[in-house]
Amino acid sequence: MARYFWLALMLAGLSVPAAGQEGERVDLELVLLADATGSIDNDEIIFQRQGYATAITDPEILGAIAQGFDQKIAVTFIEFGNSLSQEVVVPWTIIDGPESAGAFANALLSTPRKAYGRNAIGSALDAAREEIEGNGLQGYRRVIDISADSANNWNGTPLHVARQSALDADITINGLAILCRHCSGRPAGYDLEDAFARTIIGGPASFVVTADGDISFTDAVRRKLLLEIAGATLPNATRLANR
Repeated sequence: MARYFWLALMLAGLSVPAAGQEGERVDLELVLLADATGSIDNDEIIFQRQGYATAITDPEILGAIAQGFDQKIAVTFIEFGNSLSQEVVVPWTIIDGPESAGAFANALLSTPRKAYGRNAIGSALDAAREEIEGNGLQGYRRVIDISADSANNWNGTPLHVARQSALDADITINGLAILCRHCSGRPAGYDLEDAFARTIIGGPASFVVTADGDISFTDAVRRKLLLEIAGATLPNATRLANR
């Protein structure tokens, strides 16, 4: 998988479009917040980024964006580690078709890893909320989409405080619980999906998707983005398992 990362690094020639004019209207403001803590090795970073790059350029995703009222969304990708490490990998980008989606994916695959340290999910949620509140855009919906292989919060802002701050700002939090044990080699010591549902996600139509392998992860990201772009509500539950 590493060969795809370095190939993208060598071929990256498209610049990422700016987030647009102050106050520009979009159907969705979306922060993709990804785990880059000590349990995530470099291969898994590549694995995660490739999954998002594949999903954001998927014709079905682009078709969903085109069905929106404004026919565009704003997306940024942030990796997090400890309370001092929330790193913007790709800045706010207006995605309104294949070219802008491809530029976003290209930048995602070509930017070096920067985040470090032990899980500080609360501080990561704070950083994501501040990104949304400070981007100058006008989104019909605002979502933080966090992917992680743990729901632990070892330092920084208490998780329940950060979660409530996001909800008070009318921001929905969705989650992707990563159970890809062959990537980092760490066994799952508890029900990660349940922990996400109890302590992290929140807001209207919030949900958790579970991924436990390469194919599952890419498909989970795609399904999750479709739900977020469409603003769909999952029937009878706030959790969606992808197994």
